[in-house]
Amino acid sequence: MSAPYSKQELIDAVEALADAERFREAEELVAAAAPALQSVLAEALASGGWFEDSHQGAILEAASKPDSEERIAAVRTLLAEESRITMMIGVAVGWTLAGELEKTTQPRREDQ
Repeated sequence: MSAPYSKQELIDAVEALADAERFREAEELVAAAAPALQSVLAEALASGGWFEDSHQGAILEAASKPDSEERIAAVRTLLAEESRITMMIGVAVGWTLAGELEKTTQPRREDQ
């Protein structure tokens, strides 16, 4: 099974996100669906085990560092890791949503 998009098509699409107006339109659409998307993301993170006991242990470890500089660094690292994981799961949810929308929508005519 081949990917639906070539590597170059994906790179071009990601670069298109730099267009502030195109991104603003996407933000408006996502904001409208945010409550439902938030629950999908939370479920995906929970089912993947991302924020279970090991996560709670990492929080406790970071917050318990005796040296304040080490504690701040550990908390920053933990937040960065959480952000990366959440972003990757969010992208997967978005990609899947796009696929679902492609299945259910009719092609748009240029005059619409």
